[in-house]
Amino acid sequence: MTATVTTTPRGEAPLTLEEPAPRVLGWLDQLGLWGNLGVSLLAPAAAAFVLVPVTGRISFAAAAASVLVGTVIGALMIAAAAVAGAQTGAPAMVLMRGLFGRRLSYLPTAVNVLQLLGWTVFEIVVIASAAQQLFPWHAHRWPYVVIAGVLTGVMTVRPLGAVRVLRRYALAATVVATAYLFIELARHPKPSLTHGTWSGFWLATDVTIAVAVSWAPLAADYSRHSRSSRSAFGGALVGYTITQVAGYLLGLLAIATIVHQPTGDNRAMFAALMAAPVGSLAFGVLVFRELDESFADGYSAVVSLQNVWPRVDRRLLAVGMCGLATFGALVLNIDNYKNFLYLLGSVLVPLTAVFLVDYFGTRRGYTADVRAYAPPRPLMLLPWVLGFAAYQLINPGLIGWWARMWGHAGRWVHFTPATWMSASLMSFVVAAVATVPIVIATRKVPQA
Repeated sequence: MTATVTTTPRGEAPLTLEEPAPRVLGWLDQLGLWGNLGVSLLAPAAAAFVLVPVTGRISFAAAAASVLVGTVIGALMIAAAAVAGAQTGAPAMVLMRGLFGRRLSYLPTAVNVLQLLGWTVFEIVVIASAAQQLFPWHAHRWPYVVIAGVLTGVMTVRPLGAVRVLRRYALAATVVATAYLFIELARHPKPSLTHGTWSGFWLATDVTIAVAVSWAPLAADYSRHSRSSRSAFGGALVGYTITQVAGYLLGLLAIATIVHQPTGDNRAMFAALMAAPVGSLAFGVLVFRELDESFADGYSAVVSLQNVWPRVDRRLLAVGMCGLATFGALVLNIDNYKNFLYLLGSVLVPLTAVFLVDYFGTRRGYTADVRAYAPPRPLMLLPWVLGFAAYQLINPGLIGWWARMWGHAGRWVHFTPATWMSASLMSFVVAAVATVPIVIATRKVPQA
């Protein structure tokens, strides 16, 4: 029998799932990672979706409050999922084996890979568009897309090395650049921040929850390298909350002072930020830092695929995934960003609820069942589906035929959503409550 030779660099993520995950990330590493992931070039432009949810424009004060509430809720989901990764040393989709069984775990794996591929495409397009505005050296966009895709692939091949670089350099530069832009925008005249309605508060909150919770299925991919579950939880909660709130507030401030038309257009927002004195330099920092978003999405997609093919070298998967995302960025239209966020939230919020209730309710202090022959648990699909349905009944999004279908379903069950209802919170509660009796009925004894 031929021995397997491992060429994984010391302190780097293993090449296959058959190798142990090194515990090399401390509190500052986790803080730097999630602090960088919390701020995005998409956030300032996406602030328009917070300020003008489906029901119409709300006040700036309501929008700011929704950003804070939604981010904290989403960051708590991320941090709780990070604890599971730190305790087990298993990546996120491998943890789904304990929730659904090995074969059924392929379903959330497929959903996760799809959303990560979509996010990677989004991020490469955003980086390329921002770089083209910052460095208008070429009339066509494709060179910027290719460069962003190649840099994303390089970081994906050395993920833990990239995390250390983010902690040492990128976070500090991002804080300085963001603070500078805040100061410059705050000097402009501002309208009344309290004028307007709060009636769309929870719809606006759902936008920020959806963005945050999209990272929950990724958390264990990085926290499995954490030295402790406490540092994984704290780093994710503190780092992500502070920077996502800052990113959205920066967008709201730009809309209140110099943009004025909250359309969600990235180019208009980028131009506004670069218009400040030395704004191009600060914006350039944010552009280069955005690579951590595309890298994190790409790497987690690779680790998710290893749940299906555990012996495949992740470097090969990284090249294929980043190549596909780069191709998608060249040919796809990403204008339907808002609907994409709502759809992600409706799938990921209840999935996160089911996993957390099952993990902490069934196996707290135990090792989750991540074996290749983990038994199937089809009943766990039921609360996930119920949570998804609850989300859609309250907020089916803006895709015409889809919204009409759920409108008919709501009338059939005599349900009319109230304006105070948050689709994300109701979805989470429904999925969590539906999971409890299944957990009690199937509670397992500690594994040896």
